[in-house]
Amino acid sequence: MKKIAFITLLFFSGSSLSAQQIAENTVDSLVQKALSAFNVPGIAVGIVKDNQVILAKGYGIADLNRKNKVYASTNFGIASNSKAFTTSALAILVDEGKINWDDRVQKYIPEFKLYNDYVSQNFTIRDLLTHRSGLGLGAGDLMIWPDGHDFSPKDIVHNIQFLKPTSDFRTKYDYDNLLYIIAGEVLEKVSGQQWQEFIQQRIFKPLEMNHSAPNWNLLMDRDDVISPHVPIDGKNQVSTRYTNTILDAAGGIYSNVEDLNKWMIFHLNNGEHQGKQLISKKQLKELTSPQTIMPVRTTAPYHSLFKNYGLGFVLTDVAGKLEVSHTGGLEGIVTQIVMIPQLKLGIVVLTNQQEGAAFTAISNSIKDFYLGIPDQHWITTYQDLIAKNNADADLITQKTWQIVDEHKNIKNQHHQTIEGTYNDNWLGEVDIHMNKNGQLEFISKRSPQLTGELFYYQDNTYAVKWYNRFMYADAFVYMDIQDNQVAGFTMKPISPQTDFSFDFQDLNFKKQTNNGTKK
Repeated sequence: MKKIAFITLLFFSGSSLSAQQIAENTVDSLVQKALSAFNVPGIAVGIVKDNQVILAKGYGIADLNRKNKVYASTNFGIASNSKAFTTSALAILVDEGKINWDDRVQKYIPEFKLYNDYVSQNFTIRDLLTHRSGLGLGAGDLMIWPDGHDFSPKDIVHNIQFLKPTSDFRTKYDYDNLLYIIAGEVLEKVSGQQWQEFIQQRIFKPLEMNHSAPNWNLLMDRDDVISPHVPIDGKNQVSTRYTNTILDAAGGIYSNVEDLNKWMIFHLNNGEHQGKQLISKKQLKELTSPQTIMPVRTTAPYHSLFKNYGLGFVLTDVAGKLEVSHTGGLEGIVTQIVMIPQLKLGIVVLTNQQEGAAFTAISNSIKDFYLGIPDQHWITTYQDLIAKNNADADLITQKTWQIVDEHKNIKNQHHQTIEGTYNDNWLGEVDIHMNKNGQLEFISKRSPQLTGELFYYQDNTYAVKWYNRFMYADAFVYMDIQDNQVAGFTMKPISPQTDFSFDFQDLNFKKQTNNGTKK
C-alpha cells in the first residue's frame, strides 16, 4: 500500500487557513483505495473546519442495480447517528423547562417497567440515553430487528420488563437501542408532537438540513439515495432496506454529507446557527459530558486515557484532544461522525456496505492529518485485521455446518417431541414443524424473517439456517429436555461476528401444551 501523501503546510507556523486544509485530491485517493480495499460500492465524505465546509463529496455507486452515482447530496441511512438528534431534541425541551434530564421515566410513562421495582421507579431520562441500564448488549433488539416484524413502541415499553439484567443498575456500559425508542416516546408525551415532526421542525428546518428526513418513508427524493449492500460469497448484492418507523429515535434518519456538515458546524459552534442559539451552551455541554465509563485501549497513535458515553455521543481523548463521535449501522449501511471541538473539526463518512473498517480508515486518516500524526496506513491495517477476523469466524461456522452434515442421518433421541408451538415472554410465538421437504422448520410469528430450517448438530443441540442469507445470523438452538421430552429451548449465535442486535441469547422459549399453557 502506497503511503498517503498529506499536505505538509499544516505544520508550518503562521500558515494560511487554506494551507491548513486537507487537499481534495488526497481524500479522493484515500476514498478510492478504501472503496476497493473494503469492497464498498459507494461512500460520501464531509469535512468541516473552523465553521467552513472543506469537503462534501460522493464517490462510487449508490445502487449496483441502478448504477447511479453517489453525490454530496445523496442520502444514506445514518442509523445510530440518529441518537444524537434525539438527545439534542430532548435538550431543547430541557432548555424550555419542560423536562429535566433526571426526571423519572414513570413521570411521563407510568406503565414503564424494567426487571425490578427499584430500577423501574428510579430510572431517569438520563438513564434512557447512557447505556447503563443493567441490560445486556443489544437486549431485546430482536423486537426491532430484522425488519418485517409487527412490534410497536407500545410493545417495547411493555416487553422490556421481561429482559433479564446482566449487570447491576448504573454500573456497566452495554449498548441499548430500545431505551432510545422509549426516549422518543417521552419526547412525544412532553412535546405533543411525533418524534419525526419535532426533528423536522426544531432541528432540520432551522439548520436548513433541507434534504434530510426522519426516516425513509418521509424522504421527498428517493432517486438520490443509496441502497444497502451486503456481500454474499464476496460479491455485493442489494439487500432489502429497513423501513420500519419503530427504529426512528434510535436509528431512523436519512441524511447526506451536505446536511450533516451543517449539523457538525452547529455542534462545533456551541449550539448557535446564524446568530441564533438553538440549544443553550449549557445543554450542549451536557450532551458531551461523560456519563457512563466505557472500556478503553491505550494504543498508538492516539494514546487514549479515557472513554465515556455522553448523551448520544462517545467521548474519548485522541493525542491530547477531546473526540466526540458516534457510529451507526443497519444491514448494508454503516456510518460515522467524528468531531474534535478544540480543532473545530468535523468529519462524516457514510457508506452503503456494512464493513465498518472503511469509514474508520477514512476518518482516522483525515483526523491524523489535522492532528499532525504521520500516516498510519489505516487501510492496510484494517484489511489485515478483517482478513484474520473473517478467517477465524469462517472456521467456526464451517466446522458447525460440517458437523451438521456429518450428522445428517442421525436423529436426536428426542426428535419426535420437538414439533410444536413455543413462546418467549417478549418475542412471542415460534412454531417448529416438519416442512414439505421433511426438514424441521423454525418460524417466528411476530418476526417472519426469523424463519429457516432446523438441523441436528449434536447432543441436544440444533442449528437454524435462516432463509434470508443477508442476515449473517445463523444460530444454535439448545433443547431443554424434561421428562424425556423437549420442554423449551434457548439460542445463541453461531458466528462471533453476528451483529449484537440478533440477541438470541436473551430468549427463553417454553413449549405450549395443547390447552395453550406453558410446560
